[in-house]
Amino acid sequence: MTLSRRHLLGGLAAAPVATLASPSLLRAASHSAAESATPDLPVAYHSFQIGSARVTALLDGHFLLNTSQINGFDQAEADAVLDGTFYRIKDDQMSLPVNGYLVEQGEAVMLIDAGTADLFGPILGGLEAALRAAGRTPEEITSVIVTHLHPDHIGGLLKSDGTARFPNAEIIVGQGEYDFWHDDAVYAGVPQDSRGFFDIARASVAPYQNRLKMFDGEADVMSGLRSVPLPGHTPGHCGYMLETGAAPLLIWGDLIHSTALQFARPDWTLAFDMDPEQTVKSRTMMLDRAASEGLLVTGMHLDFPGLGRVERDGDAYGFDQAPWQFSL
Repeated sequence: MTLSRRHLLGGLAAAPVATLASPSLLRAASHSAAESATPDLPVAYHSFQIGSARVTALLDGHFLLNTSQINGFDQAEADAVLDGTFYRIKDDQMSLPVNGYLVEQGEAVMLIDAGTADLFGPILGGLEAALRAAGRTPEEITSVIVTHLHPDHIGGLLKSDGTARFPNAEIIVGQGEYDFWHDDAVYAGVPQDSRGFFDIARASVAPYQNRLKMFDGEADVMSGLRSVPLPGHTPGHCGYMLETGAAPLLIWGDLIHSTALQFARPDWTLAFDMDPEQTVKSRTMMLDRAASEGLLVTGMHLDFPGLGRVERDGDAYGFDQAPWQFSL
């Protein structure tokens, strides 16, 4: 699938880049979560078993999404969706989590997405502290596998001095995703205020240039881990299917941002979605598949720790979140 230049540049122009740290700070793009953690940034992790793999959800923190950033948002419809739930919209904002996932299987210690570091302020950047609390250090990570190159997924790749936070890890990323953010022609056509996305994407993977592993489309990226293309949010956005036992787990990246709203209204997209039409196509395709196959799913913005199954609800969907598991 090829996204049009109009969709790509339009999506970037609409995205609220002002919420990011200045690109001039990329030389010191992140502080260690242990250094920057505050009482308002709890350390949270949760482990569960998927076949032969141990999966640990790592909470990076939360960001505030303004309803003006939701394409198609209607307050009356939102109120109807949220009626009878614990979700609330306050001051036109909703709180959304940012998660990463540690996958341990045999000698492989994989991290799927690396969080934000300090690119979004003090209420995010807790992934490293959560990783350490879960018993692992950045030096022990053998692979960092990214769903896409947005700042809240790759900001944590860098230390404060601009060097690799994961010194022994390879970086696994889709070829199309990498090529888009490194395309100088696309960069030249992007509005000046939106070039920070490209600057961050390029700077975050630069220290890993001799340890980059690319793949195209649907591919076996690691033993028991297969990429699942889900384009629209970005050109190469993808999820990963973990198949290590009888019940596979789909880690679907940013297929859903708002657990509260987008299962019920899958046609509502965000300003960050580069091609909203394709985003909805990918979302409904995967929600249909997940519901019909009874897939276990999780994602980077599902309510922490994010494990559950998709259910059909008429023409829409619901999310049946798994209960907290206190032991493996």
